[in-house]
Amino acid sequence: MVRLGVEVLMSQTDRKRWRFGMLTNALATTSELVPSVDALRQAGFSIVALFVPEHGFYGAASAGEKIASGYDHKRGIPVFSLYGETLKPLPEWLNGLDALLVDLPDVGCRFYTYAWTMSYLMEAAAQRGLPVIVLDRPNPINGVQVEGQSQREVVGSLVGRFPIAIRHGLTMGELARWLTQTQFPNARVEVIPCEGWRRAMWWDETGLPWVPPSPAMATLETATVYPGTCLVEGTNLSEGRGTVRPFEWIGAPFADEDEVAALLNKLNLPGVRFRPHRFIPSASKHADEVCKGVQVHITDRNAFQPVRTGLCVIAAFKRLYRSAFAWREITIDRLMGTRTFRQAMDDADDPMTVALEWSTKPDEAFLRQRLACLLYA
Repeated sequence: MVRLGVEVLMSQTDRKRWRFGMLTNALATTSELVPSVDALRQAGFSIVALFVPEHGFYGAASAGEKIASGYDHKRGIPVFSLYGETLKPLPEWLNGLDALLVDLPDVGCRFYTYAWTMSYLMEAAAQRGLPVIVLDRPNPINGVQVEGQSQREVVGSLVGRFPIAIRHGLTMGELARWLTQTQFPNARVEVIPCEGWRRAMWWDETGLPWVPPSPAMATLETATVYPGTCLVEGTNLSEGRGTVRPFEWIGAPFADEDEVAALLNKLNLPGVRFRPHRFIPSASKHADEVCKGVQVHITDRNAFQPVRTGLCVIAAFKRLYRSAFAWREITIDRLMGTRTFRQAMDDADDPMTVALEWSTKPDEAFLRQRLACLLYA
């Protein structure tokens, strides 16, 4: 079994007298399913303030729902929201702290907001000279495969604050090292690595229990398709939010499921097949309407290319239903990190040609930066 960074820290005694603030949520647990903050407090560490990302401490809030700061009466400590009135800790929130801890789950994708929340914490800590200690945990979709270009001109959002590949192949600790190397050279960052994790391992090979890191990320399968099918959020298609299979079920009321599945299966994309499917979302886009489309079935996860697949899924609906298909322009441009993709799809006689020819190869500059930040073989 892989030993998590929080469990490594728990075995140390030299910093138990420090007063820590901690960026975490209840979904970051030990291998025994104890929230990391509680496990550390039980081990004698002084956690005197909590900082929480999107979805709140308990991971119950919906995507995009603002979180209020408050007080945790159960633990007797203040809770400061980094997904509400501010994304960056206010200076007074850091008063009296000796260091900051970070323990957050991640899914290995640029769009996931937790890493960028960590970046704001690191920035504030660097300005105060406070150390940041990142308690590492595995990248659930492995740390080998890297896919998707870095952002070109649409940067600075909480789904891509700085240029990085869509599927980046890094752990949170390695991302913290990348942020220190490329953005915050004055940050005092220490990473406590996992023990026993190897880059090629998927989460279900670690011996660790899967805890959904956010409401719509119920399974490892969801996390596997997410770097591609999250792009559907930038369209008027349902990405399956409000169903039991978000990001695996894609459809719209105006589509025909057999048409979409047939077109996508003809492409013979690696590691994936598409099943015609109908579903009714209970929330989000097309709530309470019958959506017709596909379920994404992964047949070989090591061959599967989620970003290429996501582009082709969008192109299939746009080719077949051009008059009904629509972009959510700000969203797709932020997710892709460029306006060029959307514009090229709109200008093309066949959008599928754009999807198939669009480069999903990571930028060489990012690959070089990434190499310098790796902690695991």
